[in-house]
Amino acid sequence: MQKAIFLDRDGTLNPDPGYISNPDDFNIFPGVAEALVRLQQAGFMLILITNQSGISRGLISTAQLDKIHAKLQSQLAISGARLDAIYYCPHHPDFPDHAGISTCNCRKPAPGMILQAVREHNISVEKSFMIGDRSSDIKIGLATGVTPVFIGSKPLAGFETITTRPNLAAAADWILKQNK
Repeated sequence: MQKAIFLDRDGTLNPDPGYISNPDDFNIFPGVAEALVRLQQAGFMLILITNQSGISRGLISTAQLDKIHAKLQSQLAISGARLDAIYYCPHHPDFPDHAGISTCNCRKPAPGMILQAVREHNISVEKSFMIGDRSSDIKIGLATGVTPVFIGSKPLAGFETITTRPNLAAAADWILKQNK
């Protein structure tokens, strides 16, 4: 079975100014690509899981999101990193999509995106980690048996026992120490 790093996007890989709809407004944080290379070299799959309710809100199209994710992949590729899979939830409970869907099993903290990735990529949840900057990222990790790592300057209220690191590079360092 594979081991994986599940990654939140906004606030973890890149600054989060709000709904990013233009690829020109998207850039990764310094050190992100290099940290992901180290995790890949240690045998981890890299899987992005991200809530993108801007789609159901009409703020971004799926074509725009695809262009943003293509830019993300090209920025990572400069250092030799690549996301193995990208999963996103377009839903929001207050904004039904074109099909009338407003509730789903994929919007974090619901487990749908991780469970789908586990099935599709034969992933061991026990050997995997979820890195993110919000409580929903921690909750999805806990709900699926994936070890969560919180990105923040201090522990998240209510989750003080969860490993907290200031950025993705520091989270990667911690994971690599656990993985030995």
